Amino acid sequence: MQSKINSFFRSTLASSSPNDDHDLSIWENQQHHIINTYTRRRRSPNAVTSDPKPVTLVKNKKRNYAQFHLDFGQSDFLLRACPTCGVEFTPGDSQDEKSHNEFHKSYTQGIQFRGWTKENLVPLPSLGSGRVVLFSETDPCSHRKKVDEVVRMMEIELGSGWILHERCKVYLFVSLNRVAGCLVAEPIEKAFKVVSGSVAAPVHSANKRGMKRRSTTLQFGNVIFQREVERKVANVSDSEKMEGAIFCDSEPIAAVCGIRAIWVSPSNRRKGIASQLLDAVRKSFCPGVELGSSQLAFSQPSSAAKALATSYTGTGSFLAY
Repeated sequence: MQSKINSFFRSTLASSSPNDDHDLSIWENQQHHIINTYTRRRRSPNAVTSDPKPVTLVKNKKRNYAQFHLDFGQSDFLLRACPTCGVEFTPGDSQDEKSHNEFHKSYTQGIQFRGWTKENLVPLPSLGSGRVVLFSETDPCSHRKKVDEVVRMMEIELGSGWILHERCKVYLFVSLNRVAGCLVAEPIEKAFKVVSGSVAAPVHSANKRGMKRRSTTLQFGNVIFQREVERKVANVSDSEKMEGAIFCDSEPIAAVCGIRAIWVSPSNRRKGIASQLLDAVRKSFCPGVELGSSQLAFSQPSSAAKALATSYTGTGSFLAY
């Protein structure tokens, strides 16, 4: 219980009058005493106490001061075009580089293909490794999705919007779980015979000797930087364009099979895959009938397609439509 208030003011009250002392005692008797009702609880023996986690201080943490880019006015400072697949990506961006690497592998080695439950295989005795799978419009939708993915890859080099239609048959060359080549064939009624040796040579009017070479060094005082020289990525379809016009006979010839488009992934070229796809077309395009190599007609032959047609048919007078 708290002591009375007059003990604190004893020295002051000694000099005061008796009436004041009487009034103070009356005031104290009329007030309620302050009593402390709080009692400390005993600690329970079953209480679980959690120790605070120790704080670890990292001292002398190494900081990374690496600089990723130096801007000297490069044309590809933000975006860089891959000279092989033509995709533009941002160097140093992990997600951008990962996407480019995945696409680059699909473009150079072929689109990944694990196979279908029911595949229409074309038997070829000369086929060593791999297989040729035939797709038609009666196949399931899951097959069509894979074919559309391959066609989109073909459109990078051959152009978009014209390769596939509902009457086409698609031949896929599968090797090592990847589509290494694709051929699109369609039924036709007539074609024209190419006049042998009718390819016109291109005319180059620019004089390369008179062109000045651009300097590859960049100097700041006594410091000299060697500029990295990269060739601009040209459109692949432009490099595969016809080098000149071809001339055909005016009289059409009856034909049944047209090679609408043919494509092989860059890392699998010069391996005979295109010839094996043409063999598969000759043996399976017309049921029960094997076509001759000279009966195949080629659509819009580029320089590479003309070389393939001449080599496969054995003559420069192949059929075109």
